[in-house]
Amino acid sequence: MTVPTSQKNSKFPTPPRWLIPWISRTHVWIYQRSNGRFGATGGGMKQLLVTAVGRRSGVAHTVCLPYWLDAGGRRIVVASFSGAPKHPAWYHNLADRSVNPTVSVQDRGEKFDAVAEVLDGDDYTSVWAALTADRPNYAGYQAKTARRIPLVRLVPTGS
Repeated sequence: MTVPTSQKNSKFPTPPRWLIPWISRTHVWIYQRSNGRFGATGGGMKQLLVTAVGRRSGVAHTVCLPYWLDAGGRRIVVASFSGAPKHPAWYHNLADRSVNPTVSVQDRGEKFDAVAEVLDGDDYTSVWAALTADRPNYAGYQAKTARRIPLVRLVPTGS
């Protein structure tokens, strides 16, 4: 996979946090029914679906998330929740490897299982710097919250 030199997003209004779950459900519905022909981009960002089992409910949940490609061409999702004080629920599910050793991913028509790697240390620092150079809105979200916004790399199984 060739990594674009720039993955800047277009300007978009950040919706109120209470509206995000409703937007996400609608986005997932459209994406699934069109097999990614609709809903695969938004705000100038590529979007994908991630399905993981809820760590408390045991029920599979699907979310639509924008992603960014790291220097190795691997998909990075950002648990920003628009700078909310708490992590989004989907992040907790992905981070719990005992419940979700792998997750299901759909990127347009491509479907695969992946390991969700929560970035840390130098890896986090370098990816965050490159990501926010392209998408400064994430730095703005970080400025709104005391928590460190997690980055998750989706590594296809067998890679």
